[in-house]
Amino acid sequence: MDKQTVVVLFGGRSSEHSISSATAGGVLGAIDRDRYAVIPVGITRDGAFVLEDDDPAKFPLDAAHLPEVADNGTRVLWPEPGGDRSLRVVRTDGTTESLGEIDIVLPILHGPHGEDGTIQGYFDTLEVPYAGGGVLDSALCMDKHFMKIALRAAGIAVAAGLTVRARQWEQDAVAIRDSAAALGLPLFVKPARAGSSVGVSKVESADELDAALAIAFAEDDKVLIEAGVVGREIEVAVLEGADGVRASLPGEIVLTTRGFYDFEGKYLGGDGVDVVCPAELEDSEVAAIQDAAVRAFEAVDGRGLARVDMFLTPTGELVVNELNTMPGFTPISMFPKCWVASGLSYGDLISELIEAGLRR
Repeated sequence: MDKQTVVVLFGGRSSEHSISSATAGGVLGAIDRDRYAVIPVGITRDGAFVLEDDDPAKFPLDAAHLPEVADNGTRVLWPEPGGDRSLRVVRTDGTTESLGEIDIVLPILHGPHGEDGTIQGYFDTLEVPYAGGGVLDSALCMDKHFMKIALRAAGIAVAAGLTVRARQWEQDAVAIRDSAAALGLPLFVKPARAGSSVGVSKVESADELDAALAIAFAEDDKVLIEAGVVGREIEVAVLEGADGVRASLPGEIVLTTRGFYDFEGKYLGGDGVDVVCPAELEDSEVAAIQDAAVRAFEAVDGRGLARVDMFLTPTGELVVNELNTMPGFTPISMFPKCWVASGLSYGDLISELIEAGLRR
């Protein structure tokens, strides 16, 4: 059987560059090499497409030294619309070499310029197939403000809150403080268009709000202030397969000493948080959570995959926090853990994503 050629695309211009690079290490190590030929392409922090080494060990998840894509002087040239799908590279000596025709791109990019519909639109324009989310669901879920609007319209519960622009904060901070106070405490302040808990703060007293907004505005000029939800933190992996959309067994984020599931807890194995999958739940709760996850996925016109994060309150209500259209694939990430617990191996998960993209 001829192998299909997959471009594994990672890195990027966002603050989640290193997490994307670490995810690439996991994917390069687990992808089925009997089935797929792999071309690793990195995006530097400045946005250059470079041909990378096909070496998983080059991109480890190491808290002391997070990996990144360096500018090695090469430049990848994507296929042009209407022609064949030949990928070319300009070498450091200026010569151009064909890497052969590609079948699909697997973008494992996190954050702006990668998970927000921009790279998806780019490949749509080039007529190059790609795996994962499309333009609409990626853009919608990248912006938590509009994601919540779509979920509410579908009858899905979300946390109470307000959206603040940097300009509004500069012009009328008093009114915003008053509106935030009406939500009660604790509050969570987060950039509207960032991920991996970058720029997120938990506010436990009113005098912490200004500093939390400053941190969030450093990432985005649009920020959400949300009321804290009391409940268990549940995460569900959703996958679009040949037979339709399905949800994994739910996992749970159990906080012991950490205030919330922040960047360090998610990716660097920080103390104070346990990632458990499957979560200890009644069968009826599992069914309700899986149903809510699929409904949320469909509400945003989901494609490929998503991780749906929600709260299970003491009264049994499910409150969706967010959808992540390119969840992490690092060794401690919830998305692959949930599928492994559901009987789907890491390698088979990657294959399903690729095959779903090829079917479109």
